[in-house]
Formats: sequence, structure tokens, C-alpha cells
Amino acid sequence: MTMASQLPRHCGPSCIALSHSSTWSPLLWMLLLGFSPHSSAHQRTVSHSIKIEGDITLGGLFPVHSKGPAGVVCGEIKKEKGIHRMEAMLYALDQINSDPDLLPNITLGARILDTCSRDTYALEQSLSFVQALIQRDNSDVRCSNGEPPIIPKPEQVVGVIGASASSVSIMVANVLRLFDIPQISYASTAPELSDSNRYNFFSRVVPPDSMQAQAMVDIVKAMGWNYVSTLASEGNYGESGVDAFMQISREAGGLCIAQSIRIPREPRKGEFDKIIKRLMETSNARGVIIFANEDDIKRVLEAAKRANLTGHFLFVGSDSWGAKSSPILNQEDVAEGAVTILPKRASVEGFDQYFTTRSLENNRRNLWFAEFWEDDFKCRITRTGIKVENGLRKCTGEERIGRDSAYEQEGKVQFVIDAVYAMAHALHTMHIDLCPGFMGVCDKMDPVEGAMLLRYIRAVNFNGSAGTGVMFNENGDAPGRYDIFQYQLSNTTNPGYKLIGQWNNHLRLNMEDMLWPGGEHQVPDSVCSFPCESGERKRMVKGVPCCWHCELCDGYQYLADEFNCDICPYNMRPNKNRTDCRPTPIIKLEWSSPWAIIPVFIAVLGILATTGVIVTFIRFNDTPIVRASGRELSYVLLTGIFLIYLITFLMIAEPGTVVCAFRRLLLGLGMCISYSAMLTKTNRIYRIFEQGKKSVTPPKFISPTSQLIITFILISVQLLAIFIWFGVVPPHSYIDYEELRPPNPEDARGILKCDMSDLSLISCLSYSMFLMVTCTVYAIKSRGVPETFNEAKPIGFTMYTTCIIWLAFVPIFFGTAQSAQKVNFYVKYPPETPLHCYELHQVCGQMLFCLTILIVSTKYEHLLPEWHCNTSYA
Repeated sequence: MTMASQLPRHCGPSCIALSHSSTWSPLLWMLLLGFSPHSSAHQRTVSHSIKIEGDITLGGLFPVHSKGPAGVVCGEIKKEKGIHRMEAMLYALDQINSDPDLLPNITLGARILDTCSRDTYALEQSLSFVQALIQRDNSDVRCSNGEPPIIPKPEQVVGVIGASASSVSIMVANVLRLFDIPQISYASTAPELSDSNRYNFFSRVVPPDSMQAQAMVDIVKAMGWNYVSTLASEGNYGESGVDAFMQISREAGGLCIAQSIRIPREPRKGEFDKIIKRLMETSNARGVIIFANEDDIKRVLEAAKRANLTGHFLFVGSDSWGAKSSPILNQEDVAEGAVTILPKRASVEGFDQYFTTRSLENNRRNLWFAEFWEDDFKCRITRTGIKVENGLRKCTGEERIGRDSAYEQEGKVQFVIDAVYAMAHALHTMHIDLCPGFMGVCDKMDPVEGAMLLRYIRAVNFNGSAGTGVMFNENGDAPGRYDIFQYQLSNTTNPGYKLIGQWNNHLRLNMEDMLWPGGEHQVPDSVCSFPCESGERKRMVKGVPCCWHCELCDGYQYLADEFNCDICPYNMRPNKNRTDCRPTPIIKLEWSSPWAIIPVFIAVLGILATTGVIVTFIRFNDTPIVRASGRELSYVLLTGIFLIYLITFLMIAEPGTVVCAFRRLLLGLGMCISYSAMLTKTNRIYRIFEQGKKSVTPPKFISPTSQLIITFILISVQLLAIFIWFGVVPPHSYIDYEELRPPNPEDARGILKCDMSDLSLISCLSYSMFLMVTCTVYAIKSRGVPETFNEAKPIGFTMYTTCIIWLAFVPIFFGTAQSAQKVNFYVKYPPETPLHCYELHQVCGQMLFCLTILIVSTKYEHLLPEWHCNTSYA
């Protein structure tokens, strides 16, 4: 690149400068930079710089002065961010130049400029760094004697230390990259500067805000917050910081932004009160992430206090808040519990000793030091023709920093020193590679090639002034190392900022050291929705992934995942907290149950009674009374009664293939045998008396043999049906999970039962019912027998009561099949078995009673027709 030069001062008035051959015209250059000739000329009149001679010159950009009011470039002097940081560069140069092992026989010089905290002014100032790299066409420039002019070679700035503000670094980096001048910033943290395509010659010894934002996201998540608001000062620092925080939180997931509010550069009256009102629109978002300057932080705290919201908002502040006292001055109660972040740093003791010994006499190289002296000691240095203002004393020059004025090392001093040393180490390595064994700067480094120097800068790795490693990644960013503080007002032993953790690519946070408003150790909540209880699923609020409503998984549902409920398999039920399914308990009638003990007791009594009757019959088998009672059918009847009592034990026994087979066989068979015998006996009585009314000829088939044949034919029908059932559906046991599946899963039970449904049970007994009804019909027809003959009447009585029992039992049994009473019973025992056993026991008892009456009634056998009596005794 070429540019028209100004008239060289070494020629005198006869020199002529022609610019027709210039590649870059002054007008084009000014358009590129965005300045007018008038404004440039005006601002140059106030420009100053510090020049330190050396073999290699470094540039420096520092905000020595604040931004001036309208029409004025520079304002008041900035003692800490300006003078402290600038003196840190001078200190570092002294240390390097006195170090025999670092750049031996090479002296580092510097040209340090004041940016006046303005990006546009800093850009114009930085043009002085590129003068030596602008190629000039001096072929048309001649002195009066025709000789070419002697033009001194301008100093070359090989690298620049700075700037401070990100906006200034961005502006300057755009120019320096055009001339391949590496730049190392000590304080610019904007994520935008990590773009190696746009800012390829920019590096920094502080981590970018993207790492700070990552650390803040980790802090927020470690505290269990998922719903926060953000506050940002308008400008590159605040907005880019919040943007980085929001982007990282979206990528990480599990963190939602309730509101993102920007603080204007020039806030109007009441602006901060409106901001607090907006934050209260989402009052659950108590956590507030704040990327703002000190003034904005202070005014936010003041507005929160005016709104009587002290202790409500919990702030997480960026490094602009750090561990500073100025933002929270007189607002300590509102700031209590605030968690702040600060790049890890340490005080450089050597700089303290250096700076506190500076005076007006030994620091003349700093042309702004006198102004600093006046501001620091509140005095005026006497100058010829200038009167001292009233109320200000004269400076004696004997004042001492730290003794006669407050002094605390500024936080970025360490990084300024590290930036200078990074440049020195890169030059040192470059000198070793390009000038091996050469004392001083060799031709290969004159001039220094910027692109090559950049590669050496990115390769440095050394321990900095704080003992931590100084290095750069491919984007020129330093590794993220942060200290995490919390402002603790309730800490009676040491109120103020307390170190509670660190972040070095991962978070280490001491939760037990945290103290919240009111002295609480429990981290306050900042969530949109609280976690659902066990067994509740989340129903998300549309558009807000951190907000949800909780809905209980009801019935037989369990929580499959945090958003869905699924139904448990048929043989399982949800556990109490509905997080999984568990097997449904399997029940059966236990022998120890009262519902089993009572039927067994009755069955035992019935068996004993039946056995007693059988023994009695056998003992008196040939006596007239036994023969007259229908000995053969009585034995059949007793056998049926015995089987009915015996089925009680099968009904209570644990269902299995064998048990289920005998249940099928004996359940209907016992009653079939009993009713068949009763029907045959009743039919015989009926036919005898009916025949007796017509003639003396006895009816057919009334002999004992005939009676037995008829009885066994009736029984065989039941046996045939049972064996057909065996063939079609082999007996087996199964677990019924559907019968006891009430609305409350805790009451659900699986019932171990035989493959006999209620319908099959009734079908099994239907033939016996048919026999019973038929027998009852004959009993009714036989009611007209002589009163002195009592055999038919007990039989009729038995049939009547048996019918009543069956008519009551069947609807009760089926009516309670799905009732709540049955469900409650089944929780402990299945009731069908004892109910059925009780019914059978009643029937058996009545039959035994009938049989006893039959035996007693035989004393009236003389009233029967002769052929009846003869048949009975046969």
C-alpha cells in the first residue's frame, strides 16, 4: 500500500511534494476511516504520547482520560484504569530490559497513546502506529539543489498492547490487521473479538465474555436455578455478554430466560424504576444476570430499594461488578447475596513497590503523571503564569503514594504486565530462530514481519506475573480462569465479598460457604415451576420449556418419563410413588383364614356326623328299621353327603391341576348323587301311593335293585358331562388379575384359582339343580300321603328349604361378584369358596336331618300297603 506523504521537514521551503503518483489519496484515506479533515486536525492538537526509545518499539493504548463532554475529546484523568495500567506497561518494560535472559542486548521501547475512552479518537491515534508501514513515493520530491530529500526512517511499531474497552479494541483491530500488526489486549473481553476471520491479528490475555458467560451459566445451574432474567448495558460489552449467556444457556438446555432487558446509554428519568417493574412481571425469576457498567449496576440497586424489593432479587454479576465496592456503595442490603465473577488475578508486589516510589522527580517520562499527582493528592503544581485555585494547596513534591493518599492496585495491572511479557517472549523466540547467536536485532528482524510475529505470539506459554500460565488458543483467547465471589452482609466475622469458588473450564463452587439474605444457607429458588411430586408428569407450557404444570398419573399408570404416563401390564400395578410397576400380589384362601377355619370345622363335624350315621347303618344293616328306610338308597345318599363335606377341603386347597380336576369332578358329583337318591326315593313314594289309589298291583321298578339302577343312571349323566368337559378344557389353575382390579391400585390382587368361572360353576351344578327341582315337584305331589306316614314330609321339607337356600345363594353369589364388598373381601380372602361351602353344608345338614327322620318314620310302616312293606324289607 502507498500513501501521499506530507512535505518532508528536512528539505526546507524549496521542496516540492507532488501527490499525483500516490496510490492512496488523502480524501480516500479519510473516507476509509470515517473522519473529516477538520475533525482530524482538531483532535491532533490535543494528542499526546509517551515515547520510550528502544531497538524494538511496542505500541500502547490506555484510557488515561475519561470521555469528555460534548465538544471536548478528553475528560478527567482516570487514576486506576488509566495511570495504573499505563505504569504497569512501563514497569514491565523496565523488568524485561533489565532481564539478561529475556531479549538480551535488545531494548524494548514504546509509544504509548491516550484513547480518552473513545473508540473514534483511539482509532485516529492508532494511525501513528502504521506510519512506518505506509509506502511513500518520493520520486517527485526534490530539494532546491536537486538532491533527493533526507527523510528520517519512522519508527516501526511491531505490536500493540491494548486497548482496554472492547469497542476501542474492535475499532483499532480493524486498522492494525490491514498492516499485519499484532495486538494483545489486557482488558477487552467482547466475544466478537474471538472471530479469527475478522480479527486475525488480535489476541488477549484475559478470557472472552463467552467463557465468562459459560462460567455464569454453570453457576446458575449449580444453584438449581432454571428461570432467570438478564440485564445488559447498551453497548458491545453488555449486549454481547448477555447474547453469549443466552446462546450458551440454549445450547446447554434446562435454563430459560424470563426477560432480557437492555439499559439505554442515556437512560431517562424513571427508566430504572420501569426496569424493576418489568422484572417483577416474572417474579419467580428472582435470579438476575447482569452485564452492566458500574453506574448502571448502582442505579438498578437503588431502584430495587425504592420499590421495597430488598432481598427479592438475587444478582449474578459479570466482571464489571467483580469485587468492587463502588457499585454497591450505600446499597449493601440490596446487593446482599449477589454472586459475582472476576478473572483470576493476583496482586503484583513488585509493581506496588515500583508505583508507590514514583514521584514528580523520578517519573518525568510519564507526561500525564503530574496531572495524576494533582488529582491524587488534591493539590496544584505551580506553573509560571498560572494561579493556584482557591481552596487547593500547592504540591510540594514530597507527597508519597500510599502514604499521603489511598492506594490499591488496579485489577488489570497483572494482565497488562502479562501482555507485555507475551510480546517479549514471542520476540525472544523469534530472535533465537531468525538471529541465532546474533547480538541485537539482525537484518531478518528489521523490519519485524507481523504475520510471523503473530505465529510466535500464539505459541507462547509461560508463567505470568500471578504464577498462572499465559497462553493463547487458535482464536487468540486466553484460557478462562475466574474467581467467584459472593457479597455477604450477614457474615458477622468478615462482611463483604467472600471467595466461594473458581472456574477453570469447569466449576468448583463451595455451596456451604454461600450466605443469602437473612443469613440463610439454603439457596433461594429462581424457577418457573417447582419439580413435580413423585408420580406426576410434566405438562409443558407452550413456548416456555422451563414452565410446566404437574399432573398425577392416576389409576394403573406409572411415570414412564418426566412427560408421559404409561399403563402397567395386566399382571402388575404401580408402586406407591408411581415411578415403576411392581408385580400384583397373588392371593388364595389360606388354611389359617377364619373364612377357611369355619367351613373346615363344619365340614369335619359333618363328616363325623355322616360317618356316624354310616357306621350306625352298617351296624344295624339287617334290622327292619334300616331295611324299611330304603337301605340301599340311604347308603348312596350318605355317600353323596360325605363327598359334599369332603369337597370343602378341595375348595380351600391351593389350586393346581390335580386339585382343579377333583374340584370339577366332586363339586357337582356329590350333590348329583344326593339329589339322585332323593329323587329316586321321592319318585318311588309318589308312584306307590298313586298306584295304590288305582289297584293293588305294585308299580314297576320299586325294588332296591331297580332304585339303584335308576340312581346310577341319573348320576352317569353328570359323570359323562364332566368327562366331556375334561376333554374339551383340561383342568388347570391360573391367576385372575381382572376380577380384583379396583380403582385404587393398592387394593389390586391376583387371585390364584381353578379354571372354573362363575358361569361354569353354575353349569356344573345345573344338573343337580334340575334334580333338586324335580325332586321338589315329586315332594309336592306326595304331600297328600296319610299324616301318619312321615317319610314324604321330611323329604318335602328338605326340598323346600333347599330351594329357598339355592334361590337366595345364587343371586347373592353373582350379585356380589363385582361389588365393593367382594373386592374388599378379596383383599384378604376369596369369599366364593366359604360361601359355597356354607351352602353345601346347609344342604348336607338338611339331608342328614331328612335321613334321620326317615329312619324314625319307619315305625309307621304298618300303614303302608302290603306290597310296599314287603318291598321295603326285601
